[in-house]
Formats: sequence, structure tokens, C-alpha cells
Amino acid sequence: MSNGYAIAVNQLRKTYGKEQFVAVDDVSFHVDKGEVFGLIGPDGAGKTSIFRVLTTLLLAEKGTASVEGYDVQKDYKQIRKIIGYMPGRFSLYPDLTVAENLNFFATVFGTTVEENYHLIADIYVQLEPFKDRRAGKLSGGMKQKLALCCALIHKPVVLFLDEPTTGVDPVSRKEFWEMLKRLKAQGITILVSTPYMDEAALCDRIALIQQGKILSIDTPENMVKQYPEQLYAIKADQTYELIKALRKYPEVLDCYAFGDYTHVSFKHVFEDDLLRRYLMSEGLSQIEIKPAVPTIEDYFIKLLKS
Repeated sequence: MSNGYAIAVNQLRKTYGKEQFVAVDDVSFHVDKGEVFGLIGPDGAGKTSIFRVLTTLLLAEKGTASVEGYDVQKDYKQIRKIIGYMPGRFSLYPDLTVAENLNFFATVFGTTVEENYHLIADIYVQLEPFKDRRAGKLSGGMKQKLALCCALIHKPVVLFLDEPTTGVDPVSRKEFWEMLKRLKAQGITILVSTPYMDEAALCDRIALIQQGKILSIDTPENMVKQYPEQLYAIKADQTYELIKALRKYPEVLDCYAFGDYTHVSFKHVFEDDLLRRYLMSEGLSQIEIKPAVPTIEDYFIKLLKS
């Protein structure tokens, strides 16, 4: 039944409402078996709609999609048996305890917690002290871990994680990605969506998506290498005034705020002293100019403006 890919999507399209808002616009991609593939983009980019089509919760209006060779429309029953799905919003039963939620989801899939405990052992050990606590009373990080356990307890072949770390503290985010590394080592294919550009580097391959369209698909390393210009990080005592001044400078190709710095690219090779004198004439001081290594976020911004 398999076509060589864990997931194959061809010209998928989905619109909503009378005004025909296009959520997914002729999207095509594939995910290799055992790969961690990231859908990276802001809210409203179309990530959740793609997930809902692939998990057989939503019908597309155009295109084809398959999971482990099963068609998402014709073979939806088979797909639901082999996938795990963790939606962006906490969707477990808040009035059931941690242990009761886990047992319930195991029973739904005709298995037991004991049978597949090895899949969740590293995660559940952190939940064990709270096993009798109602799920609705858990912290954000613990809810995330419980949701992942429930998505894994039936031993899925493909795991869908829709913005699993949104609103979670940095420590829990780091722990979560460590868990994904261990799951990948067990041969599980993982499709994860996130608005966080720093998480893109943790995937094997990523698709950058905006307004329902995929802008680029490649490894994070290759995307960074494709950034076409030398990038500079510039800092001054007044960030807003610095950006205004740089945007008036004739040689500036692009500039935008990036943390404490402003990332800038130039049309030609710029002269450091000349730029400094110009910025000082604009009333700026404490000027710092240094080369910067492009990130996935820089590449994404470049694509949006091209």
C-alpha cells in the first residue's frame, strides 16, 4: 500500500466561507518515513487545516493526500488506526485524572497502557506523581506531556503534532523536543507545526508556509545557506530611530528589528565609516555594526518580501 513516503500531499486546496477564504492553496509536499518534518509559519498560515485533512477530520476540495499509502478520503478508517494526533488546543477530558485519560485512550484503540508503556515511559515518569490529579488541573507543560502520551499509547506509525509547544515555558519546550528525538529513534514519523522559528532548526526538513502557500521546502541548513546577501546586525541607543534612519539610507536593501539588533542587508558593499557618520548625523550614538549569520527567520522574511 505504501508509496515510499509516510505522507504524500499533491495540490491540496481548502477554502472557507462565502467569501472563499483560501486556507490551503495548492500545497504539495512529502514526508519520508522516520523523518521529523516541520510546517513552519505564523497563525493563520494554513498549518492546522493541513493537519485536519491529513488526520481525516476535514475534506479538501482539491488534490490528493495519503498517509502510509492510504488515501485520506477512501481509507480514513485505516489511517485513524495508525496515526497519533495532538491538536493545538488541549482536548483531553479535564474531569478525568491523568491515569483515567491514558487508560481511556488505550481502550479506544483496543490496547492497554501496559502493552505499549515502553513508548511513553520516559514521558510518563514525569506524570507519575500526578496520576490521580484531574487533567484540567495540570500545568501547561504537564498537559502537553499527557496529551503526547495519549497520542502515543496505541503505538502509531505517524505522529501529528499541531503547535505542541505554543504557550509552554522554555524549559518544557526544550524537554518536549528531547522527547521527539527519542520518538524518532524508535522509527516514528513526526509531522510537527510551529510558529517558532528557532524550533525549525530541530527538524530534519521544513516547509515554510504563509497564507496557505508553501514558500520553500528544504533542510534548515540549506535554507540558511541560500540567504543571498551578507547580513549585518546593527545596534544604537534608539532602536526605532535607527530603523527609520536605515530605511532612508540609499544603500540599504532591507532592514528589520531582530531582538536587540536591527538586521540589515545592503545593495552593494557598504563603507562602515560612512554609515557610522550618517547614523551619527541622524542623532544616534552607541552604534555597533557587525556581520550576522542568517537564521531561518531571516530567510523566511526574505521570502515574504521577494
